[in-house]
Order: sequence, then structure tokens, then C-alpha cells
Amino acid sequence: MDDFHYRQGQLYAEDVNLDTLADELGTPLYVYSRHTFEQHYDRIAAAFAELDPIICYSIKSCGNVHICKLLAERGAGMDVVSGGEIHRAQLAGADMSKIVYAGVGKSDDEIRMGIEAGIGWFNIESEAEFENIDAIAKQLGKTTRGALRVNPDVADPRTHAKTTTGKKETKFGVDIERARKFFETYGKNEHCRLNAIHLHIGSPIYSPEPYVMAIRKALALIDELRGQGHEIEAIDIGGGYAADYEAGKSPAYDEYAAAIVPLLKGKGLKVILEPGRTIAGNAGLLLTEVQYRKQGGAKQFVIVDTGMHHLLRPAMYDAFHFIWPTRVSREHAPGPRSESMDLPALETVEIVGPICETGDVLAKARSIPPVKRGDRLAIFTAGAYGMAMASNYNAFPRPAEVLVEGDAYRVIRRRETYDDLVAAEMANVGAN
Repeated sequence: MDDFHYRQGQLYAEDVNLDTLADELGTPLYVYSRHTFEQHYDRIAAAFAELDPIICYSIKSCGNVHICKLLAERGAGMDVVSGGEIHRAQLAGADMSKIVYAGVGKSDDEIRMGIEAGIGWFNIESEAEFENIDAIAKQLGKTTRGALRVNPDVADPRTHAKTTTGKKETKFGVDIERARKFFETYGKNEHCRLNAIHLHIGSPIYSPEPYVMAIRKALALIDELRGQGHEIEAIDIGGGYAADYEAGKSPAYDEYAAAIVPLLKGKGLKVILEPGRTIAGNAGLLLTEVQYRKQGGAKQFVIVDTGMHHLLRPAMYDAFHFIWPTRVSREHAPGPRSESMDLPALETVEIVGPICETGDVLAKARSIPPVKRGDRLAIFTAGAYGMAMASNYNAFPRPAEVLVEGDAYRVIRRRETYDDLVAAEMANVGAN
């Protein structure tokens, strides 16, 4: 699951005491475990090894350049959705031929950047986008490759409506009926070679079955297209593989692979995967400190120094994150993480942040050990879509990020200052 664990009531990341770390660097603080990142990548690579896939880490989940670099060094490609993420991949030393570029709103400058960088595939979202990519490649005198994003009209019922992407009604890709016409119209274009199919059905997906249904539909389409003379060389089955927000709630990689590998083996297709959350989620947590306690009607509030500006998921998706003190008594040492912990003498509280929004709630009616001002809490499974979605709302600086490596650590992003918040605004002060 991860390398965050309690020893005699004290929380550690690998072999680093997290209270000692917070004493040195302050809170809020994002803490990542290098071993967890590497272990998750290695396990998914081993599970799908029979297919010899290109594993493209989804930068949007956790895009710190140092994290991308350690995964690129293990052979990962990158799944990107912007020019900024291409830049991060380049700084991380990623192999540009193992880059897939998704997203419905790619600008002309971003498209040029991708073509000139020599990325592997553009994931094509619409007819208008394809025509633009093809035209820009022609202007540059270059060729590039496209993977048509197809919506197979399947979804996992446990996936939040805001992160379901495989239905016809989403803004992404085209449905299968349009895909046939798409290849008929654009399948022979010279400068953007349309030679792959891309799927992405949402995130997180808690069962292999939605992948099975989607891949079967895609393979039937590929057989049809090949029969019409189109050269389909690759299939990108996307990401969405789950992380354990609660212990044991997501399938093991071997379980996904056992259902998926037999469908794709021997099909003459290069297989691409886009894992993000499943690699990064459990590899990070967010440390925060209790500022105040407050009674509000029947509710007891625990007010901490982080909130929706640093971890948006609870406010945006009603997402659950396990939250527990960094130091506890023996009776409160947590076992498997769960929304309902069966331990004695817990208190039920609302854990909220400092933002001037009623929705700035990290946990509602949550039972935790009693805490007081100055105590620290760990917000688990915050490695994916945590710092990546952080903002400066209410003019709060963003936290530092730390990568733990055994009994050592290094700061991989310093804490922002108030001057950082206004640096771009002040750059030209006095020029007029």
C-alpha cells in the first residue's frame, strides 16, 4: 500500500519521523515516499509485462519534476495534457517518443511544441483538432502520430460523475459510430498519421470489468478498421487504476492484468497504459497542524492550517481521505485505514481549513483520537491530485514538498513566500 507507518505511536515515512520533519520544515507539508513510488511503478510494470507495454505516468496526478525524473529513470513514459507538462517531462529527461498528449483544448503553440519535441502520439479529441494538428505538422514540414480517443460508452458505477470520461456525453473523444467516419475521412492523412486508438473511461476504476468491456469494443473497431485497410499499430487503454483511500478497497495490479492481458496478447498492437493516481496516490501525504478547536452548535470543529487550497478533492469530489494524528497512544495506533475506525475513546469532529468558504471541509463527522492545538494530523493518500491542484486562493502560499528516501529526505519544492505570490504582479511596477 505505502511506506507510511506507526512505530510505538509515532508516524514515520519510511525511516523518517514525521513530527521531526515538521519541526524542521513547518506545516502544511507534502511528504512523498520514494520507495512507494518506485514499488508501485515496478508492480504495475511486472503485472503487464507480457504485453511489453509503454507505461506513461500521468503527470497531472503529481507533476513535481523530481518525481517525474525518478519514474523516467525506471523507464516510464509520460501522459501529458498541456505544454507545461511537456516542459516538465523534458526537464525530467523523459523519452519524448514515449509521450502521449491528451486534452480537448490544445493550443497551436502547444501542438507545435509537441511536434517539435518528437512526442509519440497526440490523443485526438475531435475532427477540428485533428485538422489543426495535421495542418501545423505540414507547416513545420514534419510528421506526427495520432491516436483517436474513442468513448466506448462504459463506466464504473463507483466513479464520481466529475471524473467519468468514457460515456458518450463527456467532452472527451468521439463515440464509436463517429470513429468509423473519422478514419474514413482522415485515416490516410500524410502529416498526422492516424494509427492508434485511445481509451480512457474515468478515474478511479475499482474493477477490471469496465476495462474489459471497453477493450472488447475497441478491438472490434480495430478489426473493422484494419479490414478497411487502415494501419492500426497501437492501443492506449488509458489510466484510472485505483488507489487505496481505504485499505484493500482497490484491486491489485495482478487482478487488473489477469482480465486485460489475455484480451490484448497476440493482437499485433503496441499497448500503452497511463497510470497516475495508482502510482502517486498512496505515495504522498499532507501534514497539517491543529490551530484551534471550536464548538458550533452540535458540531465540534478542528481547524487546521491547510484546506481546500492545498487539497481540493474533499471539497470538489466529496472525496474521502483517511486523517489521523501523527502521534497517538497505544490504544489509538491505527490498523487498516478505514472511514470507520473501531477504536475506543474516539471523538467525532469536523476537520476544516482556514479558507473563507463554508465548503472548506476536509472531513465531515469524522471519528479520530482527541487532538488539541499544536497537534499534527496526517492526511493520507494525498500524493495524487493534491499539490497538483493546489492554489493560492485567499493569498496563501503553497506548501513545500519533500521526498523521503530511507532515513534521509530532500526538499523537492521549497515553501512559497508572500513575495512569491506577488512576484509577477510586481515585476513591472514603476515601468510606467
